[in-house]
Amino acid sequence: MSNLSIFGKAGRALAAAAVAAATLPTVASAGPTLDRINERGVIKVGVGTTPGFFAPDSNGKWQGFFIDYGRALSIAVFGTPDKVEFTSSSPQQRLPALQAGEFDVLLSGVTVTTTRAFKLGFHFGPTVFYDGQAILARKDLGVTSAAELDGATIGVQSGTTGELNIADFFRKTGKQFTPVTIEDTSEFLSALETNRVDAITQDSSDLVGKLQQLKDPSAYVLLPERLSKEPLAPAIVGGDDRWLEIINWTVYATIQAEEWGITQANVDEFLKSEDPAIQRFLGVDPSFAQDIGLDPKWAYNIIKTVGNYGEIYDRNLAPLGWERGYNQLWTKGGLLYSPPFR
Repeated sequence: MSNLSIFGKAGRALAAAAVAAATLPTVASAGPTLDRINERGVIKVGVGTTPGFFAPDSNGKWQGFFIDYGRALSIAVFGTPDKVEFTSSSPQQRLPALQAGEFDVLLSGVTVTTTRAFKLGFHFGPTVFYDGQAILARKDLGVTSAAELDGATIGVQSGTTGELNIADFFRKTGKQFTPVTIEDTSEFLSALETNRVDAITQDSSDLVGKLQQLKDPSAYVLLPERLSKEPLAPAIVGGDDRWLEIINWTVYATIQAEEWGITQANVDEFLKSEDPAIQRFLGVDPSFAQDIGLDPKWAYNIIKTVGNYGEIYDRNLAPLGWERGYNQLWTKGGLLYSPPFR
C-alpha cells in the first residue's frame, strides 16, 4: 500500500469526522452576565424616562413598551415577570454604566451603530423599534420642513448620535444653525417653552412623548423629515452568548406570536393547535425547549403575561398617537420579521 493511499484514507476519515462534528447541536455558552443574573436572582435593566417607552406610574411602578420587554426577559429566565429591576440612566451615562456591569441589559432606546459594536464592544439584540431623528419646532416660526430652519437655534442632547446627525443634515443642505447642547432631558422642554431655542431634535419617539408634556402642544409642530436611521435594540456587554440568545428569542417570540395571531386572550386556545410549529412554540411539544435549555412554556408565559408585539405596542404607544409604520409585521409592509422557531 502506498503512502499516498494511507494519507488519502486518513484525510477522508478526518473529513468525515469534521462533517459529523458540524452536524452536532451547539449550545450558546453562558458567560459572566447570565451567571450574575442567576446568582443575584434578578435582572438589572437600564431604561430612560420617556412616557410610553419607560416611565413610573402614579404608584411608582415602571410602565412602558421597553418595560414590557424587561418583564418578558424575566419570564424567559425565571418564569415570572417580577424578577427585574429598572433603573433610569441618562444617555451620557447608560453605556459606561453597562460597560461597568451596573446593568445586565440596556432597554433605553439605544441605537445600533458600528462604533458601539466594534470599538465599544457591545452586542445588540434584534431591533425592537425602528425610529429616526426628527425636529420639534415652535409653530410660530412658520416652517413646514427642517430645511426652512436656516439660522435657527436648536437644542441637541449631548452624548447621543443626534449631535452628529443634525450637524450632518445642515451641512448637506447648505444651511446654518446654532446648536445648544443640553445634557438633562428635563431641560429640553423648558428651553423650548422659554424660547431659549427655536427647536429641539431627538429621536421622533422621544419628541412625540415630549410633545404631550408641553403646556400647549398645539403651539409646536413635529417636522416631517427623519434625519437618520435609528434602530433601537437591547444592548449588552459582549462575551455572553447565551444571554444574547435569550434576549434575541424573547423579542422574536413576541413578533412571531403576532404573526400567528396569538394574543393574551386566545393563547390558551392555540394550545390545541395541530400545527407542529405552534406546538413547539407554546411548549405543547416540550422537546424544542429542552434542546435550548428553557422552560417549555417560556414563550407561552411571555404572551400570556405581556402579549405579542402588537399588543405591547398598542398598550403603550398607540395612546400617544403613534402609528406602526416600519414597526409593522413584514406581512403588512413593515420591517418586523422573526426567524423560524425550530
